Amino acid sequence: MTESTYANSAPVAHTIEGSDPYAWLQNRDSKEVLDYLKAENQYQEAQLADEAERREALFEEIKGRIRETDLSLPSPWGPYLYYTRTQAGEEYARHFRCPRPADNSQQVDEEAEHVLLDPNALANGGFISLGAFSISPDHQRLAYSLDTSGEETYRLFVKELTSGTVTELPFEACDGSMTWANDSQTLFFATLDDTHRPHKLLRHTLGETAAHEVFHEPDGRFFLHCYRSSSERQLILLLNSKTTSESWVLDADQPASPFHCLAPRVEGHDYSVDHGLYEGEWSWFIRTNQDGINFALYHAKGETPTRDDWTLLIAHDDAVMLEGLTLNAHALCLSLREGGLPIIEIRPSGLTPYRVQLPDAAYSLYVQDSLEFESPYIRLRYEALNRPAQVRQLTLSTGEQSVLKETPVLGPFNADDYVSQRLWATAPDGTRVPISLVVKRSALGQPTPLYMYGYGAYGESLDPWFSHARLSLLDRGVAFAIAHVRGGGELGEAWYRAGKQEHKHNTFSDFIACAEHVIAQGLTTAGQLVISGGSAGGLLIGAVLNQRPELFKAAIAEVPFVDVLNTMLDPDLPLTVTEYDEWGNPQEPDVYERIKAYAPYENVRAQAYPAMLVIAGYNDSRVQYWEAAKWVAKLRASKTDDNLLLLKTELDAGHGGMSGRYQALRDVALEYAFVFKVLGL
Repeated sequence: MTESTYANSAPVAHTIEGSDPYAWLQNRDSKEVLDYLKAENQYQEAQLADEAERREALFEEIKGRIRETDLSLPSPWGPYLYYTRTQAGEEYARHFRCPRPADNSQQVDEEAEHVLLDPNALANGGFISLGAFSISPDHQRLAYSLDTSGEETYRLFVKELTSGTVTELPFEACDGSMTWANDSQTLFFATLDDTHRPHKLLRHTLGETAAHEVFHEPDGRFFLHCYRSSSERQLILLLNSKTTSESWVLDADQPASPFHCLAPRVEGHDYSVDHGLYEGEWSWFIRTNQDGINFALYHAKGETPTRDDWTLLIAHDDAVMLEGLTLNAHALCLSLREGGLPIIEIRPSGLTPYRVQLPDAAYSLYVQDSLEFESPYIRLRYEALNRPAQVRQLTLSTGEQSVLKETPVLGPFNADDYVSQRLWATAPDGTRVPISLVVKRSALGQPTPLYMYGYGAYGESLDPWFSHARLSLLDRGVAFAIAHVRGGGELGEAWYRAGKQEHKHNTFSDFIACAEHVIAQGLTTAGQLVISGGSAGGLLIGAVLNQRPELFKAAIAEVPFVDVLNTMLDPDLPLTVTEYDEWGNPQEPDVYERIKAYAPYENVRAQAYPAMLVIAGYNDSRVQYWEAAKWVAKLRASKTDDNLLLLKTELDAGHGGMSGRYQALRDVALEYAFVFKVLGL
């Protein structure tokens, strides 16, 4: 076929003998596969050619709301302020530092600033993703890592900040992490095995050509990660699967010494550690699920305490999830989750604990920057569906908050023009499922087009977030909703567990219940409802489309994990073995049948499906490109409707899509143009 042919007819994928008729699409880099993917891309462009003008207008509209030239909040550390700056026309933020003012203010001295790294020059127009960006403790060197393909395999570099000399370290298959010891000469980094799992920790001393293996994790379920403690006195090596973890520690002043295990792994025991001050003494803080699934907090004094030395600090609470902690010389900051909302509780030394107070009913909140260990402040990031992100400085001793920076929205914008709501749907088993929704105030009181997003996996929480781009939906009368389905972490660990393994069906029935609820409440209709999800959220979208396609007008699936059964049957693929704790091992007959019952690819059948836009990344190491390609091919051969079915494969990108900020905006403009075309707006 010629390119013009694809304006009228979609590419047809041939089949092969066997149980998986489209398995030939897994022949990466073969001419046959690349030609097919390019033909699908041509078809997608041809079908949306009439939207080209609107796509460009949307891109300019969204870009016009964003301050293209902007300065991040400077972060004080030692003798410097560290910050980033974006420039109009540049895809990536540049990294800077300048001397710290004598009055301890955060005023940047542009005349004295020093460019630390310019990803725009390094990208040279191509894909680039910055992994580590780590300043040495003596502030003389920068360790950084780069992925130039989207495969999430990194090259390692060290830059001498005085001379500007850059040295590439001679190591391959790196995961991108780089952690300094306190001598500012020793770096720890991890390498990947054949399944793309960080499995070895290596130690490298600058000036040497070799690296020394420090630790090897042979269990394919466990990832390895090294980081500095909050006190900056210890290095921590965390080994974790989806259900079990183990922490090893090392004095950051003694990088050549061996790591010491704080608590040997026990199946099902999930814990993590940090190092800081407790009652004036250096201590370990241990977040652990040994007392219950919502985690408790223990502390232990000494350099290398055993588990017998742990002392309870905060007891397990059936109603409150302890998600994490931030340590400071003056306070303990707890990240909690209660009633589906994130909460930060501060426990200042010698003072009464308090919770951070916020203005909205549904929001996103987390500690963005703990600043220096001795700082009297921390910084919080706060946003809501109708409120742009704010960086708030919190005075730990008093609880006083000040907004240091609010992400600007250029042009006409008033947060009060948009109504943010928390709704509750009822699942078939009686469980109440939260929905976060935002709509333009002028569109209230009548059914409107609605864009509903979902994820529901790995215990990840989809807290409400603000989007400049989303205003292009809201201002055209399209509401936006997030379905907080089981499998996510919005209502704690129990919510997560109720949507994984043998309970995975709850994720899908929850989402369907949310769709039925917004329709029953008169907020939208099935003919106006668009759904979207990415990665494991793409699995969600694929499953509910097979089960209830008549509920939806259109669907968008980005890097969708839709060939879940075949992927989980192949232990040689990246991440498969580590995913057994999430989905189960289909080598077991009952698990095989369970996954087969909901796997989107396996359950495509002859029925009408809504219009669909499917996005894949050719270099995606997490969800292989062929999952989307095979799914679309099977849908084309099976579905009984004439609705749009489009596949776009980013041939130079990975799981996160294209890397530049303008490229990302063009991707959003494409998605929105598809939505508007299907909805007839």
